Amino acid sequence: MHSFTFDKTNLVCGLVFVATGLFFAYQSIELDLGTAFRMGPGYFPFILALALMAFGAIILFQSVRVEGESIGPLAWRGMLFILPAPVIFGLTVRGLGFVPSIFLCALIAAFASHKMKPLTAVILSALLTVFSVLVFSYGLGLPFRRFGPWLGM
Repeated sequence: MHSFTFDKTNLVCGLVFVATGLFFAYQSIELDLGTAFRMGPGYFPFILALALMAFGAIILFQSVRVEGESIGPLAWRGMLFILPAPVIFGLTVRGLGFVPSIFLCALIAAFASHKMKPLTAVILSALLTVFSVLVFSYGLGLPFRRFGPWLGM
């Protein structure tokens, strides 16, 4: 008789992904899903939830097959800069507008690495901002204010 050993790190990670995906899939089906050609507000979150559940299932499968490494120390610096960046974007996008909010979000997230230099962070943030405006404003034609009322524009 063969006994199974589990990589506990991957097991927990896979379960968290699957549970999170189930939660968001359940939440998104309350919205109109629409079709692939006429997406409703719940379509994209539902697809992302399914992808998250699929990744979780792959990780769960890996937890049975492969013995992994133990969890190392937490990357506090990364969490301190990356986690608040999208929150700050959400809080400022209506007031500052898309362009300054994207720039600010990218600038904050850039400092998650201790190797990031301030000038490099500013250049990368500016390039990401230009790319985002080109894609979302001009390419997709999304109707948002590039500069918001807090800036008097």
